[in-house]
Amino acid sequence: MPITGRSLRSTVNADGALELRLIEESMDDPTGSQVLVSVEATPINPSDLGVLLGTTDASTLVSADGGGLDGEVLPQAMPIMRDRLDKPLPVGNEGAGTIVAAGPDASELVGRTVSMVGGAMWSDYRLVDAAAVIPLPEGTPAAAGAALFINPMTALSMV
Repeated sequence: MPITGRSLRSTVNADGALELRLIEESMDDPTGSQVLVSVEATPINPSDLGVLLGTTDASTLVSADGGGLDGEVLPQAMPIMRDRLDKPLPVGNEGAGTIVAAGPDASELVGRTVSMVGGAMWSDYRLVDAAAVIPLPEGTPAAAGAALFINPMTALSMV
């Protein structure tokens, strides 16, 4: 089943340029306990913004030729960016959607709306292990389960 989708990538180049691009990617067929989820909702968490923009000066963001955004990382912040230089990082820590395909060990989940964690959630599709999803009650919209992981953990850490 050839399925392709878009995924957002954030790259900080060695010269201090930030590039945000949607890339097309082909999804592998699920095997074993993997599930392929059509992503329908994702929150924007502070940790997502850190990966998305790093320490970019927001006033420098401009539309890029061919789509996307370009910006400039603050020069004084480049030393803390060294481990991510020239690496297109996926964005989005959590989300929710509908399982459209599954490996043989998770086939009972096809058609279920689930919340999930595992990175790269600002994508059209995600291939994850069934252990990374929580099935939502029947009739629950994806948006209601999109922030099921990070925000509750943040709240718990405050009590």
